[in-house]
This record gives sequence, C-alpha cells and structure tokens, in this order.
Amino acid sequence: MLSKFWFISIFFIFTHQIFAQIDSLQRKNYTAVATQNAPIIDGVLDDQAWDKAPAANNFVMYYPGDGDPIPETHKTTIKVIYDDNALYIAATLIDKNPEKIVRQFTQRDNLEQSDYFQVDINTYDDGENQIRFAVTAAGTRADAKITGENTDFGFNIVWDAAVSQDQNGWYAEMRIPYAALRFPESKEQEWGIQFLRQISHKNESYTWNYVNKAVGQMSQQTGLISGIRNINPPTRLSFYPYTSAEVDRFDGETETNFNAGLDVKYGISKAFTLDMTLVPDFGQTAYDDVELNLGPFEQIFGENRAFFTEGTELFTKGDLFYSRRVGNTPIGFNNAQREKLENEEILENPVRTDLLNALKVSGRTERGLGVGFFNAVTAETKAIFRDTITGNNREKVTEPLANYNILVLDQRFNKNSSITLINTNVTREGHFRDGNVTGFLFDVFNRSNSFNVTGEAKMSNVNLAGQNETGFASEFSLNRTKGNFRYGISHELANETYDINDLGISFTNNYNNFYLNTSYQIFEPSGIFNQYNIELYGNHQRRYRPDINVATGGGASIFAMTRDRFAFGGFAEVNSAFKDFFEPRRENTFITYQPNITGNAWISSDYRKKLALDIRSTYQVFGENSRERFNFIFKPRVRISNKFLVIYGFEYDNEINRPSFVTLQPRDIIFGNRDMRSFENSLQANYNFTTRQGLNLSFRNFWSVAQFEEDKFSKLNKDGSLSAVDYNPEENYNPDANFNIWNLDLSYRWQFAPGSEAILLYRNSIFNQDELSDLDFQQSMDNLFARPARHNISLRIVYYVDYNRVKNIFNS
Repeated sequence: MLSKFWFISIFFIFTHQIFAQIDSLQRKNYTAVATQNAPIIDGVLDDQAWDKAPAANNFVMYYPGDGDPIPETHKTTIKVIYDDNALYIAATLIDKNPEKIVRQFTQRDNLEQSDYFQVDINTYDDGENQIRFAVTAAGTRADAKITGENTDFGFNIVWDAAVSQDQNGWYAEMRIPYAALRFPESKEQEWGIQFLRQISHKNESYTWNYVNKAVGQMSQQTGLISGIRNINPPTRLSFYPYTSAEVDRFDGETETNFNAGLDVKYGISKAFTLDMTLVPDFGQTAYDDVELNLGPFEQIFGENRAFFTEGTELFTKGDLFYSRRVGNTPIGFNNAQREKLENEEILENPVRTDLLNALKVSGRTERGLGVGFFNAVTAETKAIFRDTITGNNREKVTEPLANYNILVLDQRFNKNSSITLINTNVTREGHFRDGNVTGFLFDVFNRSNSFNVTGEAKMSNVNLAGQNETGFASEFSLNRTKGNFRYGISHELANETYDINDLGISFTNNYNNFYLNTSYQIFEPSGIFNQYNIELYGNHQRRYRPDINVATGGGASIFAMTRDRFAFGGFAEVNSAFKDFFEPRRENTFITYQPNITGNAWISSDYRKKLALDIRSTYQVFGENSRERFNFIFKPRVRISNKFLVIYGFEYDNEINRPSFVTLQPRDIIFGNRDMRSFENSLQANYNFTTRQGLNLSFRNFWSVAQFEEDKFSKLNKDGSLSAVDYNPEENYNPDANFNIWNLDLSYRWQFAPGSEAILLYRNSIFNQDELSDLDFQQSMDNLFARPARHNISLRIVYYVDYNRVKNIFNS
C-alpha cells in the first residue's frame, strides 16, 4: 500500500511538467555541407571536399573542470560533410607537444590510455539513444550504443576511420555510412551531435557543446547538426557469411568439426533493422569464470555471443531478459540422474541446447516510439540411457523444441523521459513448463532535470503441468538528480509466486524492501581532488507474506580521484541479524545469521604509467562462532610498450565458520560449520602488431576447497536456530569439496577488411572436482594435471558483404 501511495502522490506532483518541453539550453548548431566528391579516408586532410565546410571549434572542458575554454596549444577544429552514402568527419587536433601524444596500439573497442577523438550521434535527438564513434591517435576504432548512462561496446557496425600525425598534432578522418545509422523519414535531418577530445597526458577531455555534469546526463546535452537534406541512402542490406573448422582432442579421442553459417542485417526502413543469425556458431566464445558454487542460487555469467550483445538495449528494459537462458542447460538436465533406473547408465545428457536460429527487429520512429521484437528457437534435447543388462537404449527429452519471444514498446518524450511496455514469452513443445512475463515501466524527469521518478510493475505467469502460477513485482524510486547534494528513496516488492526465470534471472521473491540514500559529490577540481563522492545509505528488508522483519542495515561509501589520477575508496556497513529463507532449500524455513560488520578499501594507480596497480581488500566479521570472511585482490598491469600490455590478477578469499547447508532429510535440514578458501590466478597479455592484427593470451586457474568441521553438524529449528545433531558424512552425504579449473586461450585476430576478420584460436582446459578437501594447493594441482586435458584448435573466418557493392559490381 505504501508503494501505491508514493506512486500516486509523486505522479500527480509531476503531471503538470511531464509533457512540457525542456528549456533549450544554448545548443551549438553545425550546418553540414553536401559534397559530390567523397574524401579519401587516409587521415590526411588535403581533400578539396573539406574546403567549403565550416569549422566547429571553441571546445570547452568536460573533465576534470567545468566549461573552461580549450587552450590554444590544443586547439581543436571539426568539419562535417555528407553525400548520399555517408557522413564524413574531419578533426584537426593541435598539440604543441606532439611527442606527448599517447598512442597505444589496441584492438577494436579498446581505447586504453590513448588520446582519442569521439563523435556521438543521436539521429532522433531524443536525449537518450545515440551511437558513439571513436578513433585513437594510434588508429584504433571503437563504436558503442549509448542508452542513458549505459555504454554498450558490444555493438559493432561497419564504418571507417584513419589518422595521421605531424609536428603540429594529429588528425582524424571518419566515414560513417548511413547503413550504420537509423534515422527518420524527413526531407531535412536534424540530429543531436557531440564531439569530444581526450588528451590523456594532460588527463583532460573537452567537448564541443557544453555539458553541465551537475544536471542530467551527457546524452541530454548534445549540440545540433542540420543541413543534411534530400539524402537517398542505399539499401541497408549486408551479409556476414562465416566458416569455421576445429580439431578437438580429449582423453585420447580426436574429433573434427566443420561449420558454415550466415548472419544477415537488413534495413526494413530508415528507422528499423532486422538482424538474423542462421546456423549460428558460438564455438569461439570466451570461457565462463566458473567457480565452486555451494549456495542456493545458480551462478550467472556475462554474455559472450555477439548476436545477443549487439543492439539489445530495448530488450533489456526491466531486467527481464537474461540472454544466457537461450541455449542454456536443459530444464530436465538434473532430472536425468534422478530418473536413471537401477541397471542403467547415462550415455548422453547434453549440458546445452542447440540454438537453431534467432532474429531481432528494432528501431525507433521519429515520434520517439521504440519498437523491438526478438525471437529464438532452440532444438529438442534428449538424454540417452543404456541398460547394462540388456544393452537396450532409451531416450528421455530433457528440453523440447522451445520458442523464445520478446516484444517491447518504448516511448521517449521530453528528451529525458520514457514509458515502456515489455512482454517476454517462452513456449516449449508438449507438456513442459511455459513462461510469460509482462512489465510496465516509467522513467520520468521533471522540467529542470532535478528530480527523477522511476517505477516498474511486472506480472509473471508460469504454466506448469496441471497448474498455473501468477506472480507480481513492483519497484518505485524518487531521486534528486541535480547538484552536489543528492538523495533518494525506493521500494521493491514481490509476492511468493513471482518467477521470471524462463527468460529472465531472479534469485529471490516474496520480499518487501525499503531503501534510502544521500550523497555529496563535486564536479570541478577541489584541492588535490579531481572528483569525489561520499554516500550514506540504508535498507530495511521484510518478508511480503507473512509480513516479518528480515534484516536492517546501513553504511557509507567513498570514491575519490586525485589530480594525478590516483583513485581510492571503500565502504563500511553494519547489518542486523538476517533471516535467510533460501539457504535451507526448503520452503517457508529460514536460518538466522547474526549481525555483521563489513569494511572494504581499494586503490587504483595511474594507468597512463608503465606500471599500474589495483588492490582491493574486504573484511567481514559476524557476532557468532568466530565467523569471518576475508577477501584480497591484487592486480598489477605492465605496459611493456605501446604494443604490448600484460595484466596479472590474484584473488584470495577465505571464509571461516560459516553455518552452511549440507543436505535435506525427510524431517530435518542438516547444516554444518564450513571453512572455504579459494585462490585465483589470471593473466591477460595482448601484443598488437597493428590496430587490426594482434595476439591475445588469456589464462585462469581457480582453486577452491570447502571443508566442514568434524562433529559440528546441526539441524535447523523452526525459529531459525541450530541444535547439535549426530551426522556422519562417511555414512551419508559428504559435503566437502575440492574444485580446480584451468583455462588457457591463445588467439590471433586479423581484421583483414571492413567488417571481416579471421581468428585462429588454441585452447587448453582441465577440470577436476572431488571431496578431497584436505589437500594443499600443490597436491590439488597434481590431481588436476592427472586428469585428461582438452586441446582445441579452431579457425573462424567471417566476411562482410555489402549488398550495394555486390549490386554495383554486377551492374558494371
């Protein structure tokens, strides 16, 4: 009821301002000039096409200061021209000390510490959705999709850029084809645009249009580009055929595979694009950072498949889309072991479902309505059992043919606000589980961008065999979003049947939580600091049904960066006793964990230097049984040259005397006192011959052991307390674990043409898990290397085909 009262009150307070137009600040306006002769993109600005173009200059400081004019020693001038095919941008970036220009060779989308020039284009001028193009002084290109404060560098499109350098500074040229943009049907285009220059050795950045960091977001404060008239862009149709071959050797057996497939990108209109993947191949996606997981929740991983990361900003609204659900573990995978008959063995039980095809359509109309549709189909998956007496085989479907769908309608207005309707649906063939979730979201700023109201209402429906379950969840927050001093309150609620896990990810439900925060930050240098932010926060968590207290806590955090780019920070928290309803693995039961205090501190040195260092440490202590936890991360990075970068990572985690779940018995839930420690060593090394060719090494070894103290087992009581019980792991389930994993990737990547690349990849991986928790690190490694190693080498080639170029070749 309280969340409804907040919503109604605040909504009416803001109603009179929602549909008002934002006062236009003093926006700079640039008029582009048409050209009949496109410039050659070589980084040398000697083409006659640039002569008639006006200059955009008078850049002002964006960081660390606020609006100071760029010095004459770093004068910056931009020119923009266009034709029927593309937009062309030239940048003259003066530097009176050219030897200080930072030119670090990196691969695409990795700006590192280089000087760079950046262009943000918002073709709908809606204050939120824009495309970012950047090129470094070394020639590395980067592109991203910007949605509000989210920057997605997984968004890759085909465009071109080149740079040059002389005694006066450096120069950049860009060619941005209209195929890379979506824009409204209009005789004259008016787009939001922002130019930014990063001067790394001075630790300064400057923008063309002034950005007030104390108000709103950078995307809401672009300049304007006009004069682009009567453009007749070509058909936006491109193909990405690929072929791949691999040789895999494991445990004395060798397998070879050959795959071929196709990705298609088609501009349905100037505003909407169809992306489709046919016969997808994800064989070269990065390894997941798998860890020993003894908790009640599944481990989640980032998305490594390009199709599910490029242009997906509409589909992630409301956090209802966890893309790893598509092609994930079959829903009946764990049941296969339980359904094995007495005389059977499992011959096959695939851990992944195969993705047959996927497509997405997305775009935005000139009135600000974003529309997105996503569909994917995964194949039927079966487990195969063999009768060891008769020799007969039988099959069991663990995941039927499944269809995944998302539909999104997202209306932007006032250049700072939006309302969204989203539906996700998973339909499985036959009598299997289906899921459907619908969400309504709003994100509204007032006229001056000083206050923000956000809210979500989501309804889930799960269709199980013989029954349906409907759930509900809501979120509401009110935040001060202007000035040095800010604050906010929020509320989250979900009933006990809320479930979005067919296509989304949600660990908990049945909650009724309240949060508040207040902070103070600076936007201009003060004393030795370029920036700092101090925050106080608190929370009160309750069970929705029955209405009982779960926990209350609060804390403070700080982030600071000095003028020398030395950053540090940390937090301190105090939390009350906590009723954990998920660790027991049985409904309507909980274990009570005692109050705890947590402290964290970290430092990060200047990445511009040859040697830089990141250190982080966390300590947590509980008011029970000497329970504590310590975590330490050490991550040095060495830039051996502008082409060679090495990053080593070490992480140590040690948890002592944690009351942890062991097993379920017919009447009792068994807990034990667990010690758990882990070591992680990782290495990232990149050697770039050019900005389009490079070697990459990625290595990770993670070792973790969990050991339960002898004769310290308990049973869980109804009031959340524990009482001693006689439990013998040797006669029952032994919860001790020794987990060790080793992954190594060595790849050579060559971008041999725009949009085209070849990747040669060697992989080496070993895995071992057992109950030998008393082994030390060396003994565990010896056991690991006694296991068979998997060796895999693969070659994947993707070639970009532009329909217009092919058409012109055939016409000629």
